[in-house]
Amino acid sequence: MHQDKTLACKDCGEESAFPASEQDFFEEKGFMNEPQRCKSCRSARKDSGRPQREMFDAVCASCGRSCKVPFQPRKR
Repeated sequence: MHQDKTLACKDCGEESAFPASEQDFFEEKGFMNEPQRCKSCRSARKDSGRPQREMFDAVCASCGRSCKVPFQPRKR
């Protein structure tokens, strides 16, 4: 049975929770190591290699509200 833990991020040093439910998930998936980075540092590291997507203004056909989409909308 797992117990909740507090882990320190190796990038920013901030402490984050590693709850028993996540530990169960890690064990179920066969992961052998605990997470080394907090969620925000993992996201930043994951997104750092990707080019920024160009977003376009559009109007939702269902509700009529303005939004941003990752493709050039067609004019009708």
